[in-house]
Amino acid sequence: METSGGTQPVPNLAALVSDARAGKPHALDELIALHLPLVYNLVGRALNGHADVDDVVQETMLRMVRGLAKLRDPQRFRSWLVAIAYRQIHLYLRERSRAWPRVPDAALEMPDPGSDFAERTVTELMLTGQRRELAESARWLDDADRRLLSLWWQEATGEVNRHELAAALGVSPRHAAVRLHRLRARLDAARCLVRALRANPRCPGLTGLTEDWNSQAGPLWRKRLNRHVRDCLQCGQLRAGLLPPEDLLLGVSYLPLPVSLAVPAAWAQVAVPAGQSFGQWLLAQIQGFIHSKTAVAATAVTIVTGGTLLFAVYQEPLPESPGPIAIASPTAAPQATAAQPPAVASPSSPAPSSAATQRAPLTGVASADIHVAPGGSDTGDGSLAKPYATLSKAVAEVQPGQTIALRGGTYLPSEPVVIETSGEPQRRITLSNYRDERPVIDASRVPADKWMITHQAGYWTVQGLEIKHSRSHAFVCRSCRHNVLQRLSIHDNVRSALTLRDPGTVGNLVLDSDFFRNYDPADPGTAGVGLAVKFGSGDGNVVRGCRAFHNADVGFDIGYFERPVTLEHNWSYGNGVNRWGREGWRSNADGFLLGGGSPAPAVAHVVRHNAAWDNAGHGFSDGANPGTLRLDNNTSFRNGATGFHLPTGAAAVRGNASIANRSTVTAGEGSRSSSNTWDGGDWSIAMFQSTVPITAQQERQPDGRLPSTDFLSSSSGLGASMSLDGP
Repeated sequence: METSGGTQPVPNLAALVSDARAGKPHALDELIALHLPLVYNLVGRALNGHADVDDVVQETMLRMVRGLAKLRDPQRFRSWLVAIAYRQIHLYLRERSRAWPRVPDAALEMPDPGSDFAERTVTELMLTGQRRELAESARWLDDADRRLLSLWWQEATGEVNRHELAAALGVSPRHAAVRLHRLRARLDAARCLVRALRANPRCPGLTGLTEDWNSQAGPLWRKRLNRHVRDCLQCGQLRAGLLPPEDLLLGVSYLPLPVSLAVPAAWAQVAVPAGQSFGQWLLAQIQGFIHSKTAVAATAVTIVTGGTLLFAVYQEPLPESPGPIAIASPTAAPQATAAQPPAVASPSSPAPSSAATQRAPLTGVASADIHVAPGGSDTGDGSLAKPYATLSKAVAEVQPGQTIALRGGTYLPSEPVVIETSGEPQRRITLSNYRDERPVIDASRVPADKWMITHQAGYWTVQGLEIKHSRSHAFVCRSCRHNVLQRLSIHDNVRSALTLRDPGTVGNLVLDSDFFRNYDPADPGTAGVGLAVKFGSGDGNVVRGCRAFHNADVGFDIGYFERPVTLEHNWSYGNGVNRWGREGWRSNADGFLLGGGSPAPAVAHVVRHNAAWDNAGHGFSDGANPGTLRLDNNTSFRNGATGFHLPTGAAAVRGNASIANRSTVTAGEGSRSSSNTWDGGDWSIAMFQSTVPITAQQERQPDGRLPSTDFLSSSSGLGASMSLDGP
C-alpha cells in the first residue's frame, strides 16, 4: 500500500488489479468501490444527469468485470476503464440520436428539471458566478463535446491524466490537446451566450430573436444565437473577464453518488453470502445495488481517501438472493390467439372484420369527410379548404361511416370534448391524424373539474393523437363498445392518461400507445395513472403493445372491473419515481395492478408476455383480486418490491421470470406455479441478452409496434418475448 499526503492508505492499483484477476477474495470488491465514483461522474456529466445514467454505469462496470482477465497490462487499468466508459457513453448517445428525430418528448425520457445536469450541479454543489455559468453552458454543447467535457472535467480534478484521456478518445495526447483547444472555444462561446441570455436588461436584438424560441438548447438555436452574440457589440462585451475553463473545472468536486449506485459490498455494514466475496457474485447480483432508482436510504456512509472527504452516499440492504433453483428445459406457455384490431377504413369502404391480421399503416388517413385544423373556423364547412377549428364541432357533425381528420399543430380548447354519436359494425367512425401530420391537444385551458375527452359511443377508431396537460383525466371512455384506440400518446396529465370504465365496456382494443408522466401535485405519488380499466364490466377488452412509464402512480391499473381483461405484450417501467422533486412522496406504484378495491371482484384476467421494470412497487400485483389470474411468460425485473405479488387468489403462473427485484414471488395457497424462474434452475440476470433498456425506450417501429430490442430478451423460453412477433 502507498500513502498520499495523509494517513489514509491508497492501494497499489497494479497489484490490486493483478489480485482481482487472480481471484483473490476482496480485490474485485475494492477495485469496484474505488472506481465506481469515477465512472459515475464521467457518465453523469456526459449524459446531462439523464435518468439512464445508472444503466450506462451498470453496463460499464459489467464490461469491466467481464473483460478484466483480458487486460494485458494492469498498469493501464484506469485508461482501459475510462475508455470503456467513454465507449458506452458513445453507444448510448448514438442509440438515442436515432430515436429522437421523430419521437415526441415522451418516447424517450428527457432530463427533468430535477435531474438536469446544470441544475443538479448548481444546486448540489452550490456553484456560483462563472462556475454556475460553466455548468449551464453545457446545455449548449452537442453530445460529442459533452462527452469530451466530462473527460476534461476529470482531468482538471486530477482523476484522470492526459494519457488516460487520450486513450479514451483513441488519439494521441497531442491530438487530444487539439480537440480540447477546439472544445474550449465552443465552451467559451456557450458561456458568453449564457451571459447574454441572463443579462438584465437583455440586448434588444437578442430579445427580438428569441421571441419564438422554446427555451430548449437545440443545435439550430445554438447556431442562430451564437451568431448574434458573436456579431453584436453589446453582447460581445460580455466575453470580458471569462476565466480559463480549467480553473473553473478544478474547483468543481465530484457529483455525489445517488442512492441507487451505492456499492454496499465495500463496507462491513453489509453482509454478503457466506463464503463469497462481492466480486464472486457480482455478475449475477449487480442489479441488487442498481435495482431501484427510488430506494429509501437506510445507512449513511462517508468515504475518505487520502485524508480528503470525497463524497457521501447512502446505502440500503441488498435484496435477498432467490437462492438456487433447478429446472430442466423450461418451455414457453402456449399462446392463445386474440382478435386483431380492424384496420382503419376509408370513408367509402366498410371496416374489415376484427379477425383481420394486417396492421394499419402508421400514417393517418389520406382523405376524410370532416377536417379540423388549428387555423380553421367552426363557421366553415369542415372541408379540407375550410376546416373546422374544434374537435367538438367535428364530433357533433359526424355520422356513421364518416372520417374526421385532424391536421397537424397544437389545439388549445377551453371546453371539454364529449363524443356521443356511435358508428355501426359495418360503418365505423374514424378520428385520425391527417396523413403524417401530428395533431396535439393541449388541455391546459380546460377547467380542472372536467375531463378533456369523454367518449361514450361505440364503433369508433381513434388514432394518431397526442393529448397532454389535462388538469384531470385526459381521455375517459365510458361504457364504450367495440372501439379501437391506437397509436395514441397521452402524457403529462393530472389524474390519468386513458381510462375505460363503467358497465357495458365491451370489445374495446387499446393498441400501440404510450401513456406517461401523469402526476397529480395534490396527491404526490398516489395519483397519476398511465392506463386504467376500472369501475365497470364487460367482455372482450384487450390491451396490446402499449407502454406506461414514468407515471407517479400505477402503470396499468385494472381494478374494480368485473370481467376478464387481456393484457399482452405491454411494458410498464419507471412508475412511482419522484421525478417532480416533491416532499412527502409516498408512491408504491406497481407496474401492473390486476385488481383491487374493497371488496375486490374475483376476476381471471389474462396477462401474457408483459414486462415490468424499475417500478417503485411490485412488478405484477393481484391487488387483492381473489380470482384465478392467469400469468404466462411475463418478466419482472429490478422492481422496488416483489416481482410477482399474488397472495390473494389461486393464480395460474407459468413461464414467468422474476429477476433482481427486492423479492421474487408471493403466491396464495391455491396458486399453480410451473416453469417459472423460482420453480427451479439457476436463473440470474445472465439469462437476458441485455439489461440496458435504451432500445426499449426509443421510438416505435414504422407501423406503430413496440421498438425492436434485445433488452430482457432471452432464449430460455421464460419471460416476455419482448416482441409482438415473438412466440
